[in-house]
Amino acid sequence: MTPDELLARLEALGIEARTVSHRPVFTVEEAREHRGDLPGAHVKNLFLRDKKGAMWLVVTLESRSVDLKALARELGHRNFSFGSRERLERYLGVIPGAVTPFAVVNDPDGHVRVALDVALQEHDLWNFHPLVNSRTTTIGGADMVRFLESENHPPRWVSFEEE
Repeated sequence: MTPDELLARLEALGIEARTVSHRPVFTVEEAREHRGDLPGAHVKNLFLRDKKGAMWLVVTLESRSVDLKALARELGHRNFSFGSRERLERYLGVIPGAVTPFAVVNDPDGHVRVALDVALQEHDLWNFHPLVNSRTTTIGGADMVRFLESENHPPRWVSFEEE
């Protein structure tokens, strides 16, 4: 799916979104440099897997640190490592730097589960890449949850410690 097709899907669901273009960014630090005064929660997205191949897309506020061992236990796994680029492209259809919960549109069979930081609920607006890291889309938090549910990827809420 292309970014424009994704935005059309959001529109068809009645979800309002605002998208801005910028140079491609690959890290939270690069994103901070180029987002200007874009309102809302800014996130980092972690593509994780366990030794048995279970995959998770974990979305947390960019300021949070994530203890992968504790997170794995909370989600019912022994431990997590980062998923490979090949696995990311195969199951979510995006490259590193463009990881986003919007990518569940490329996972119709539900191989990847989604976990959201409970602290996101403190923000009305959330910011994500729309399948490419050269754009940022601002969407209401409740609308993102509705989008995930419409794609048969209902999120699980988890807590993270702040840095």
